[in-house]
Amino acid sequence: MKKLFLLATLLAILAAACGSGTSDAESVAPDARGEVVASHPTRIISLSPTATEILFAIGAGDQVVAVDSFSYFPEEAPVTDLSAYEPSIEAIAAFEPDLVVLTGGGQEELEALGVRVVVQLAAVTIEDVYDQITELGIDTGNEDGAAELISSMRSDISEILAELPEIDEPLTYFHELDDTLYSVTSTTFIGAVYEMAGLVNIADLADEDGSAFGYPQLTQEYILDSDPDFIFLADAQCCAQTPAVVGDRPGWGELAAVQNGRVVEVDADIASRWGPRVVDYLRAIVDAVVTVPAG
Repeated sequence: MKKLFLLATLLAILAAACGSGTSDAESVAPDARGEVVASHPTRIISLSPTATEILFAIGAGDQVVAVDSFSYFPEEAPVTDLSAYEPSIEAIAAFEPDLVVLTGGGQEELEALGVRVVVQLAAVTIEDVYDQITELGIDTGNEDGAAELISSMRSDISEILAELPEIDEPLTYFHELDDTLYSVTSTTFIGAVYEMAGLVNIADLADEDGSAFGYPQLTQEYILDSDPDFIFLADAQCCAQTPAVVGDRPGWGELAAVQNGRVVEVDADIASRWGPRVVDYLRAIVDAVVTVPAG
């Protein structure tokens, strides 16, 4: 199930990269985009795990009546069997929503039913995250909660980054999405978080032409030749990958990351979402980096 979610998330992000936009159907008062909407919604459906986390973090949880099958954080989220990747318009309509948050398809069909829709695509930078939080705050009547969340995130991130040591030579890393060696480049949100921590991505050269849309599949030879200082495993839950398993791969025991104990397991859910828990993700990365001797 975890590996299915990982692959589905990757496909959704790639699809989202091909389009953009947010739309509302009814109008009476200005919203985040200067358009007009009826009133603050009371029956929200979120078909985005990231949006679900944001909605609850800004205080809109009581307005949410249903979320998709992968929106299992926070625990109080009303999880259903609704699909975030292949939305069933009939199943969504059965909840009688007055706002649906999507990351992809289904917008036009829902609007044709008179349902207000917000489309939020995959973030690329931390500022994109703040923009989406602000948007959902205004659209749900939780502007203060959104502002407080953004302020808290900015403060936490600044404090975390202040802990980074001074390093003479740039440190490199490999982020492992799954055990078939798919990775991410710095053009993705995941890569941008590592870049905030000052790390250099070995996968960037593997997708210079952008043909993999920031998600190249690397080879063992490529990784061994690159010899990264860190290996971050986002496939511990889905694929039972651990530092010990990585060290037992042919040739991997000679990698600097393995020899120096810098193979780090990261939470796949947190790594694949660009919501409030990006702070936790950055914390895990910086905690790994601060163990490197300064100088």
